[in-house]
Amino acid sequence: MRPVNVIKALTGLMVLAMATPAAAQEAPPPAQPADVPPVTAAPPPSQDWRLVAPENLLIIDTTKGRILVEMAPAIAPLHVERIRLLSGLGFYDGLAWHRVIDWFMAQTGDPLGTGDGQSAYPDLVGEFTFRRGPDMDFTPVAAPMGALLGFVGSLPVQTQPAELMPRTSDGMVHGWAMYCPGVAGMARDEDPDTANSQFFLMRQAYPSLDKRYTVWGRVIVGLDVVRALKVGEEPSGMVPAEPDRMLRVRVASDLPVESRPTARVLDAGSPIFATTIESVRLHRGADFSICDLELPVQVSDPAFG
Repeated sequence: MRPVNVIKALTGLMVLAMATPAAAQEAPPPAQPADVPPVTAAPPPSQDWRLVAPENLLIIDTTKGRILVEMAPAIAPLHVERIRLLSGLGFYDGLAWHRVIDWFMAQTGDPLGTGDGQSAYPDLVGEFTFRRGPDMDFTPVAAPMGALLGFVGSLPVQTQPAELMPRTSDGMVHGWAMYCPGVAGMARDEDPDTANSQFFLMRQAYPSLDKRYTVWGRVIVGLDVVRALKVGEEPSGMVPAEPDRMLRVRVASDLPVESRPTARVLDAGSPIFATTIESVRLHRGADFSICDLELPVQVSDPAFG
């Protein structure tokens, strides 16, 4: 079977795919975590919290703990549908985190556990960018050099300003999701249209992946779990003898109501989050990035009482 995902260092640009023996690979240089002071504020009113739709809430139970991902069908409908399909079939249950690189990402979804496997379904066309129309729920938080940075759901994105919409043939503007910590991306071969079943969750920010690998969601609970997964990769021989695994992966809407978790995310447009943005912006100064921002989450999970 053809190799499906190779991470290569090409003139300083990381290209994510599967490893092959012929491709010498290095982890990207460590990115320093943002030193952001805690923001103390009264709990926001309930109307400032939005409920994540159960059909968009992916539950990944691992040997290190539970991860909740909010999927983004508005950004990558084909890839979200594939994740829903494979999760419902139990395809991901028991699969190893076969490639985990510290300060970078954790990759899984290969039934062989070697980096060469995939599902029997056809490969997907890349969804590296999207078109934003006036009806898309987008909350801007910054406007560097005429662009807009903001959130679609919990996903950080960059997009053109709405003022350009009347000038385009479809009344929409260009946008793309950004590879901040917790962002979920789809692994692929060097051909842009070869994503299938393997995916990765970012342990840290890595902007050189933007617009090159499909983003389909973001971890809203369990980033600490992602960062705790055992480091190693195939075929270098660095994989632990017992790599961490996904025990069960399901979409919340596929579970009985009484046993599914629910998650509420603080609305990016709420006044309390605006206060948080300003505090972080002042603290970071010229180094401010949307990746410094993390939306608070409230979770009710019957699995934990």
